[in-house]
Amino acid sequence: MTFSHSIKSFDELTNHEMYNMLRLRSDVFVVEQNCPYLDLDNKDQKGFHLLYYVDNELAGVTRLLPKGISYDEVSIGRVVIAKSHRGLGLGAKLMEASIAGCEEKFGKGPIRISAQYHLSKFYQSLGFAEQGEVYDEDGIPHIGMLRA
Repeated sequence: MTFSHSIKSFDELTNHEMYNMLRLRSDVFVVEQNCPYLDLDNKDQKGFHLLYYVDNELAGVTRLLPKGISYDEVSIGRVVIAKSHRGLGLGAKLMEASIAGCEEKFGKGPIRISAQYHLSKFYQSLGFAEQGEVYDEDGIPHIGMLRA
């Protein structure tokens, strides 16, 4: 297996990359997790998108946002791995590339995420710490987490 990724601004994404990214997010967040929500929140245009490939097939994506868009800190969101690529350890690779991408695009500093609560231990292994109480987001328990 070969692994690769690219980080692109909204305007740098090709039509095919945009479609594949939005399709993957919809497949997982809306269909698989049965969570109808407004994915197109007008934040995609303000950040960068990390596209993670396995053997030239889109396997995961994240959205990297500068300070002041979702939070006071830089943030990583819309973290998703295709169902067909789970169990390969890609989650850690995707997040490590996303953390490095945030540092490259926005400089070193704190990074905030809104994590599905059942994944908090995974994010703790990457240096994130729980912040505050568990809350409901679109019917799924979440918790705020910060990587200092």
